[in-house]
Amino acid sequence: MKKGYKDLLAEAEALVEAVNPSEAARLHARDDVVFVDLRDPREREREGTIPNAFSCPRGMLEFWIDPESPYHKPIFAEDKTFLFFCASGWRSALATRTALDMGLENVSHISGGFTAWRDAGLPVDAVMAKVKP
Repeated sequence: MKKGYKDLLAEAEALVEAVNPSEAARLHARDDVVFVDLRDPREREREGTIPNAFSCPRGMLEFWIDPESPYHKPIFAEDKTFLFFCASGWRSALATRTALDMGLENVSHISGGFTAWRDAGLPVDAVMAKVKP
């Protein structure tokens, strides 16, 4: 194996900006900042999420960012700052690097992820499972 996950994380962390939970909380009040929850739906249902976060499962990120993708989400074409988070900051560091590589300019992630946010006593919204009729 040429590179393991630790190598990939170290490379990403050297290139991307990370903000701590208190700085993220200050950014949360701004209309020009989108919090992007990269965790899968089960994690969100189990743990909750940051209020008003946009849910983008990590496996869909590249497809949702690329305007040429049939899965593109217009939110990623908006003139906003994107603040990614996952459970602990690993997936979000890698996702932030990917977003930068794809041309998003104003991107960073929360160091320590959702866990650090929650442990800092910051607000958490419950996520309810969608029930199919």
